[in-house]
Amino acid sequence: MKHTQLGEFEELVLLLVGSLNENAYSISIKKELQERTKRSPSIGALHSALNRLEKKGFIDSHEGGATSERGGRRKRFYQITAFGRKALDQSYELRSALYHTLPKVSYAGE
Repeated sequence: MKHTQLGEFEELVLLLVGSLNENAYSISIKKELQERTKRSPSIGALHSALNRLEKKGFIDSHEGGATSERGGRRKRFYQITAFGRKALDQSYELRSALYHTLPKVSYAGE
């Protein structure tokens, strides 16, 4: 399998797409990102990341039905692919392995 690198922001977005499951659309991803990371990316930056992830094969998307609350516009829903999950697994394994190589540090007051 081809390995494609994930940037830090892309990794966060991919994690949220996976965790939001069937409720993963741009606004729900943006809200969850703000709540969990205290970051407030522009909707354009989020859409760019989602487009990159889809182009890399880490996510798929489809349009939902039009709703009156959105003025007849459709939501684009995202879902993680098996390749995307594998990329997250590899990233997690690498970060964990590197973390465990850190020396023990004592903090003041402990």
